[in-house]
Amino acid sequence: MSRRALRRLRGEQRGQEEPGLGELGLDPDPGSETREETRPPVVAKGPRGPARTGVSNRFELILADESEDELLPEEEQASAWLSKQNGAGGKQEGAVPEDTSGDGQRDGEEAEQDQTPVMTNKSRRKKKKRKTKKTSAGEALEDNGLEDIDSLLEKIEDTNELSQQTQSGVIPDSRPLLYVEHRNLNPENELKRYFGARAVLGDQRPRQRQRQYVRSTWLTAPKNTWPRYSKTGITMQLLDTRRGVQHFTFEHHREYQQVQFKFLDAVESMDPNNIVLLLQMNPYHVDSLLQLSDVCRMQEDQEMARDLIERALYSLECAFHPVFSLTSGTCRLDYRRPENRAFFLALFKHLMFLEKRGCPRTALEFCKLILSLDPENDPLCVLLLIDFLALRAREYSFLTRIFQEWESHRNLSQLPNFAFSVPLAYFFLSQQEERPELERSQARERAARLIQLALVMFPSVLMPLLDHCSVQPDARVASHSFFGLNAQISQPPALNQLTSLYVGRTHALWKDPAVMAWLETNVHEVLRMVDTQDPLVEESEHKRKMRYQSAPRNIYRHVILSEMKEATAALPLEVTSQPVMGFDPLPPLDSIISYTRPERTNQASYESTLSLFFRSLLPNFNLQGDVRHDGDNEAGAGQELNQGVNRLMAAMRDMLANIQFQEPPQDDNPEGDGDWD
Repeated sequence: MSRRALRRLRGEQRGQEEPGLGELGLDPDPGSETREETRPPVVAKGPRGPARTGVSNRFELILADESEDELLPEEEQASAWLSKQNGAGGKQEGAVPEDTSGDGQRDGEEAEQDQTPVMTNKSRRKKKKRKTKKTSAGEALEDNGLEDIDSLLEKIEDTNELSQQTQSGVIPDSRPLLYVEHRNLNPENELKRYFGARAVLGDQRPRQRQRQYVRSTWLTAPKNTWPRYSKTGITMQLLDTRRGVQHFTFEHHREYQQVQFKFLDAVESMDPNNIVLLLQMNPYHVDSLLQLSDVCRMQEDQEMARDLIERALYSLECAFHPVFSLTSGTCRLDYRRPENRAFFLALFKHLMFLEKRGCPRTALEFCKLILSLDPENDPLCVLLLIDFLALRAREYSFLTRIFQEWESHRNLSQLPNFAFSVPLAYFFLSQQEERPELERSQARERAARLIQLALVMFPSVLMPLLDHCSVQPDARVASHSFFGLNAQISQPPALNQLTSLYVGRTHALWKDPAVMAWLETNVHEVLRMVDTQDPLVEESEHKRKMRYQSAPRNIYRHVILSEMKEATAALPLEVTSQPVMGFDPLPPLDSIISYTRPERTNQASYESTLSLFFRSLLPNFNLQGDVRHDGDNEAGAGQELNQGVNRLMAAMRDMLANIQFQEPPQDDNPEGDGDWD
């Protein structure tokens, strides 16, 4: 049967099954037929063909948008029409009767029926689905803005994830060398990679949701046990911008300056309880937190010491300038300003705790952050530490990259730690089987060349290193004078500090048998160079004598903060003889002072040696409590002496009252088992 015949059949069916109001679920109107006859013909234009007139189907305007391709197949349409004819018997309830008045309408009946759409049950269901799809599409159009925003955010996240894939040890060259990643500042991320999220987090998540007012920070995560944070009086200001580098500084308001003066008085009292009292009134005073952290660490309370450092970092981060960025590597802080030193020291002490906690990757990120704050001066000399953290975190590519980029203008090879750590990093890269063979062979060659240069330049490192690793050298090495005791005695004191610091810190990385075998091969090669009187040996000896006469102040500061016994013992007398405070060790000689502490004239002028002695024994004792300034010192000398003696007796009673004697242990069997003969 042709398509045109089927259309005619559909047209006849369409004319017979015109639904009435009752079938549509509406109340029939008695005057509907009259109105239908008098209603003007509906003019509609189909998708294909001329305008249509006299359409009486209510669904025609909806179905007129459908194309012929969306209609049912020919076989389904024919079967639907036959079943409809058999079931209805040619009589449809509610059908509009044909209007047979007029020959003109009969003549155009075929044309109208040819263009009238069909409404079978199947097509109705299909049309309802289409309407639903159209409605959902309309809603989607309304939400286009939200979808666009979501898609943009997803693209940004994907870009960040791709740009932050540095866990394999390869840092993209497009990034700055001291670029800091936010996610690597959180030690929990590193611990979760080692032990899993369940073992690290535990039941912390519900507790963290209780305090919604805690500010989110990058350096530390605020704890529920901390006091509620309020403005402390510290702010950060942008000083200037030069060559794309922004220079900032912390500032102390007048209220914070008053607290700082009280803190200095508490430090001079030599009583940690005064610092505790000050922190009870000002729980986020940074210098008090740093100083009390050192006291807790000396008392082996590592948990409290670390908590105080984290609280100091949180207080400083809450005062950041809106433009200050931790990750860009272009923000600078001048260590010569006392207000900025607390941030350097808190970061350094925090990374030391992280390294001891077993988070070298996080500690390396904090080390990069400290170096980025002042890379030219490096006030804490973290270049003596960054190689060790890179090796422990297995970031070998970062260590080799910083050596390649900074060697030309910083002479990193003249530092013993870089001279030995960089070839060790190349050796570890040559052992990675996933790398191409050509790259591995190049790494082996560089490692051998650099370790030989390091042994020639710093021969005093070998024997202490083997001693710490519990390795006995062979007879040739032990008997040779180049690596003997003379190499350690003849070197300058400054070089002795650097070598002692490196050996004491990184000797555990050399205990690997493969590393020792590689080191032994290169040591014998260096001995061959010495025996053949290679010019490089004499040149290196001349450099050692000319350089390393005295270490700069930042190296002394680094040795004090690191607390390495081997390096601390080698500090000169001018450093060990002066008092060193944990909140400001070895301040720069060219400090930039923004505000000064008010002078106290009555203490320095009347304090005697005896009073200083008693104050060293009893910090609460103060002989000059009420010194007169009216010029009549002789008349009141006896009264002042009596007052001083009374204060001394009161301080002694105070001390004796606080002394607690331990009772002797009681025997479980006081009566005993009997007398001994």
